[in-house]
Amino acid sequence: MERKIHVVPVVLFLWVCTCVTASVTYDHKSLIINGKRRILISGSIHYPRSTPQMWPDLIQKAKDGGLDVIQTYVFWNGHEPSPGNYYFQDRYDLVRFVKLVQQAGLYVHLRIGPYVCAEWNFGGFPIWLKYVPGIEFRTDNGPFKAAMQKFTQKIVSLMKSEGLFQSQGGPIIMSQIENEYGPVEWEIGAPGRSYTRWAASMAVALDTGVPWVMCKQQDAPDPVIDTCNAFYCEGFTPNKNYKPKMWTENWTGWYTAFGGATPIRPAEDIAFSVARFIQNRGSFVNYYMYHGGTNFGRTAAGRFIATSYDYDAPLDEYGLPNEPKWTHLRDLHKAIKQCEPSLVAVDPTLTLIANNIEAHVYKTTTSCAAFLANYNTGSSAKVRFGNGVYDVPAWSISILPDCKTEVFNTAKVSALRFERKMTPVIGRFGWLSFNEVPESSGPNDRLTANSLLEQVYVTKDSSDYLWYMTDVNISPNEGFLRNGQSPVLTAMSAGHVLHVFINGQLSGTSYGGLDNPKLTFSDSVKLRAGNNKVSLLSVAVGLPNVGTHFEKWNAGVLGPVTLNGLNEGTRDLSKQKWSYKVGLKGESLSLHTESGSSSVDWVQGSLLAVKQPLTWYKTTFSAPAGNEPLALDMSTMGKGEIWINGQSIGRHWPGYKAGGNCGACNYAGTYTEKKCLTNCGQPSQRWYHVPRAWLRPGGNSLVVFEEWGGNPAGISLVKRT
Repeated sequence: MERKIHVVPVVLFLWVCTCVTASVTYDHKSLIINGKRRILISGSIHYPRSTPQMWPDLIQKAKDGGLDVIQTYVFWNGHEPSPGNYYFQDRYDLVRFVKLVQQAGLYVHLRIGPYVCAEWNFGGFPIWLKYVPGIEFRTDNGPFKAAMQKFTQKIVSLMKSEGLFQSQGGPIIMSQIENEYGPVEWEIGAPGRSYTRWAASMAVALDTGVPWVMCKQQDAPDPVIDTCNAFYCEGFTPNKNYKPKMWTENWTGWYTAFGGATPIRPAEDIAFSVARFIQNRGSFVNYYMYHGGTNFGRTAAGRFIATSYDYDAPLDEYGLPNEPKWTHLRDLHKAIKQCEPSLVAVDPTLTLIANNIEAHVYKTTTSCAAFLANYNTGSSAKVRFGNGVYDVPAWSISILPDCKTEVFNTAKVSALRFERKMTPVIGRFGWLSFNEVPESSGPNDRLTANSLLEQVYVTKDSSDYLWYMTDVNISPNEGFLRNGQSPVLTAMSAGHVLHVFINGQLSGTSYGGLDNPKLTFSDSVKLRAGNNKVSLLSVAVGLPNVGTHFEKWNAGVLGPVTLNGLNEGTRDLSKQKWSYKVGLKGESLSLHTESGSSSVDWVQGSLLAVKQPLTWYKTTFSAPAGNEPLALDMSTMGKGEIWINGQSIGRHWPGYKAGGNCGACNYAGTYTEKKCLTNCGQPSQRWYHVPRAWLRPGGNSLVVFEEWGGNPAGISLVKRT
C-alpha cells in the first residue's frame, strides 16, 4: 500500500501541456521519489560542527563515498539565542548548507526536532526556554508546545521560502519531528502519549510535501514513519506493514568524554550491520556520524562531552577519510546499489543453510540478488549456494548482485589502514601571561543570598564559571591554631568541577565525570585567626542533553558546605551570607579578543606564570603553508578554553586522563560502546582542531585560559596527515 503525503504539481502553461511533478511517498518497500523506489544510503554531517569553508569538501567526499542523502539536525539554540532573535549566518547558515548538498546532487534529511540530543549543549534547546513561566520540556505542556511549534514553523517556512523541499524541486526528501522520544514517553505515561500525538499532527499540518519520521517511536501516528536508532537494526519492524523499514542512526563509533577512553567501531562490523539490515528488507540507512566534527565554543554537552566529536566516523574530525572505514563502506555501497533493482521489486526468501548461516535471496523475473550471512563469531564457513561455493568469514555477509558473483564481503577489507599522524609545524610559541586574582566577598557585592544558589539559575549559561564567596571568622582561641590540625572544609556540589580558594590561595580541586557529575570536596584548609575569605569557583562542563525533564536538573554548589574541626565541632556555612559573581574577570574584559587583551598588563620571560591556576596566556603566530588540517597539541595543559582570533575552539581538558579497559579489538561479535576502547591512561583529548578558515596569513592571536595550571611551553601547532 502506497502512502501519499502531498504532491505539488508545477504546470507549464501556454502551449506546453506536460506537467512536472516532484513527490516523495512510501510503501512497505522504501521511499518512492518521483515514482521510483529507492534504496538510500545517508550520512549525518552537522553544519555547526565544521566551518562553511569545509562544507563543500565534506559533502563531495560523502558523495564519493556512495551516499545519496545528507542528514542533519537543526540546532535551535544556535538559531534563536534569544526569543524572536534569529541567527542563520556563518556555521549556522542552514540554507547555504542545504543548497550545497543540492548542488552536489544529493538529498537532505532534515531533522528539525527541535530537540536534538546530539551531545549538544542542553539538547539543542536555548537556555531562555528554561525560564518561560510554567514550562516543562517535552511533554503535554502548553508553553513548551507553543515555543516548539513556533520554531518548527520558522524552519519549515524558511525552507519553503527557498524552495528546498522535494515537493518544490528541492533536495529535502524527509523531515523529522521530535527525537528518540519513545523511552521518555514510556517513562512519563499519558502526558507523553498525548504529546506524541500532538507533535505528529502539528508537523504533518505544516504541509511540507515530504514524509515525516519519528525515531525510536513505536507509536508514531500515521502517516509519520517510525524508525530505528542503534548499533544494529536488522530486527526492527515499523509499526505498520505499509511503512518502509528505515534506520536513521547507525552509530559509526561513539562520542569521547573527558575522563573516558576513545571508542572505535571496526569497519568490518559496521559494514556487517548495514548488509544485515539491507538483506532483511531495510531500505534506508544513515550513518551517525558520517563526519562528526568539532564541538566549538561551549556547544559540547552531556556534562563532560569532549570538544572533539570525531565519533570514529568515515570522515574524521578534520574532514579526512578515516581508513579503512571510508573506503570499505564506499565499496559496500557500490555492491548494494548493484542489488537495488531486485531489492525494491520483491520481498526476500530466507534459506537456513547451516547453523547460523543464512541466504537471503531477492529474485525477480529479470534480476536476482543474494546475501550469504555467517553469524558465527569464531569460525569462517564454506557456503554452498546455487552452483558455487563461497568463503564467508566469521561475522560477515557476502553480497552477490547476480546471485552468482561475490562482489563484496563485509569482513574482507582491502582498503589500506592508516594511522593518524600529527606533525608539528610550530614547535614553540612566545607566550605572555596574565594571572587572575580569585574573587572574594566584599561590602559592595551586587548578588548575595543567605543560601546556596543553583548555578545555571544565576549564570543563565552565559559562562561555565560561577564564584560562591563567603567569610569565615575564626576565633584566636580555636584549638587548631595551636595543635596544628587544620579544620576540614566539605562542600557538596551537583557538579561539575570545584576549585576551592582560601584567602586567595588554591586549596584543592574536585571534579565529577560523565557517569556521575556530582562531587564532594573534603580536605583540610589553612585558616587564620580573624576573617578568612572562602571562594568556591564552580565550573559547569556542558548542560544536560538527555533524560526526562532535564530543564529541572541542577548544577553548582547546593551544599551542604561545612567546616569541621572547630571548638564548636562542625559549623554549617550553607545558610550564612554568600556572594556570587558570574564568570571570570578575563571573560568580562574579553581577554580572548585582540581589543580586550590590551586592557591588562601581560608578563613574559622569567615572569611568565607556569603551573598556576586562573592564568591567561596569549601569543601570535603566522599560518603555516599548505592546506593540511591543523590542531593544537595541548598535552602539557590542564583545563580551560582556547580561542583563535577571538573564536572559541572549545574547552580543553588534557589533564583528565582516560579511564577504561583498553586492549585487543576483535571485530566479530556484537559491538557496544564499551568494546574496542583506545587511549587508556592518556589525555581523553590531546589535539584541538584549528580551522584553516579562522586563520589569516600573519598576526594570528591565540589565547588560552588555564584553570588548573599548566605549562604553555609544551603547546605546539600540528598538521593532520
